[in-house]
Amino acid sequence: MNIVIVGATGNVGRKTLEVLEKKEIVIDNLFLVASSKSVGKKIAFKKKQLEVLDLKNFDFSKVKIAFFTAGGKISEKFAEIAAKDCIVIDNSSFFRMDPEVPLIVPQVNAIDLKNIKKNIIANPNCSTAQLAIVLKPLHDLFSIKRIVVSTYQSVSGAGKASMDELMEQTKLVLEGKNIESKNFTKQIAFNVIPHIDEFSNDGYTKEELKMTNEIKKILDSKIDLTATCVRIPVSISHSESVNIEFEKSFNLNEIRKALENFEGCKVIDERLDGGYSTPIEAEGKNETFISRIREDKTLKNGLNLWIVSDNLLRGAALNAVEIAESLVRNNFYGK
Repeated sequence: MNIVIVGATGNVGRKTLEVLEKKEIVIDNLFLVASSKSVGKKIAFKKKQLEVLDLKNFDFSKVKIAFFTAGGKISEKFAEIAAKDCIVIDNSSFFRMDPEVPLIVPQVNAIDLKNIKKNIIANPNCSTAQLAIVLKPLHDLFSIKRIVVSTYQSVSGAGKASMDELMEQTKLVLEGKNIESKNFTKQIAFNVIPHIDEFSNDGYTKEELKMTNEIKKILDSKIDLTATCVRIPVSISHSESVNIEFEKSFNLNEIRKALENFEGCKVIDERLDGGYSTPIEAEGKNETFISRIREDKTLKNGLNLWIVSDNLLRGAALNAVEIAESLVRNNFYGK
């Protein structure tokens, strides 16, 4: 088994490397590739120092699986080239809505891996991935009709430069100095910004539309979803306030049991001070944490949830590696 990580020096690339190091996938050769400016850098993996290679010159026939973690422009340019020789697991948004490319959260719709046509599999948006894993067991039992979600997304979702800017701005605020935003539309330190990605003509941002379209593709096209996506001054982990309207009636014990028994979910729901999960507790953890489980008393068959997950893990690297594990378990049946 030979594997390559494209964009190995970025946030998600490095996190993918960390996940692979902890997983049981047997890797004969791991290749790390990136842009020419990173060529020659050394990155540790299982007590070895691997040298970063140039993406433009890499021969994808050497590998079985290619993780693309370098963004949409790189995926657009190189993913289909790579897919001629190997299976591509793409973390960007470029192929997600392609009808010939399965969009996968393994715990939710691994069965769709049977429908690989281009040798490309798409990883969902980070905020979608953690939501889908919570919705799946509830939808199976009670049939979801409508979802209203507000996200509270960490700056790591916008890349390392944005993480660095949060730290720099925080220091400047505490020192009483002026701030000039570089990667955000407004000051992010000690602030929240109700704007992620570009605006569409209807007033929604692309981030909000991604959630709507991706949940429909992954889970059920009949589900209605509306979202407001907000960037907050937190380094890692996305939080979501979720309101769900079901077709069927439920009780809270059934909800908790369904979530507790579903792979990848962990319920932290005590009705007392601190009896809930926050971004700090989720950082570095594989699970999606569910708290504040309660009925919406204004709506028939309505439920409120608070969910938190490490966006670099569950929302990106971990989900991608679990896709690879699904392929290995099923003997690359999409190849």
